[in-house]
Amino acid sequence: MELNTLSPAMGSTRAKKRVGRGIGSGSGKTCGTGHKGQKSRSGGSVKPGFEGGQMPLQMRLPKFGFSSRVGRITAEVRTSELNKVDGGLISIESLRKARVITANIKRVKVMLSGEVVKKFTVEGVGVSKGAKEAIEKAGGKVIEVKATEPTKKTEPEAKAKKVTKKVKIADAKEAATVEESSADKASDGEGKADKE
Repeated sequence: MELNTLSPAMGSTRAKKRVGRGIGSGSGKTCGTGHKGQKSRSGGSVKPGFEGGQMPLQMRLPKFGFSSRVGRITAEVRTSELNKVDGGLISIESLRKARVITANIKRVKVMLSGEVVKKFTVEGVGVSKGAKEAIEKAGGKVIEVKATEPTKKTEPEAKAKKVTKKVKIADAKEAATVEESSADKASDGEGKADKE
């Protein structure tokens, strides 16, 4: 076999259509585009779904569902793919190095699909019930990571501190008003004594 003897596979290519060569050819004067109009001009085609400026069907129909943001950074890994990892530790970093997952993936779950040939220690990765059994059967172990509880926006201690601070400010204001009123009364009493 040589380069000059190679040819495309049967049916993979089609002969170029020769147009504008007489009515006997079947695509003569109008070259198969018909008479006049937008579609007969060069560059006169319109994109699929275009309805002449009218709101197209795909935009008239309502949207449904949503695209999960978590799904963009989450990946499922088969148990058979774990065999690609060099070494005994399975983590997100080791899966990245083995090119099992891409760089943007931050959450991984191992699913049961295929055999586990090596002995692995799985850490920092979610594992399904079946996959866990398969890993442990092969002599490996799964270190489960406990999910962290979401922190509350305002903790009780912080609230209590705020309340005590408000009470102190209110007490200080009351004390100041009492002092002012007593000072005013004293000044009024002195004024009356001077007049007498």
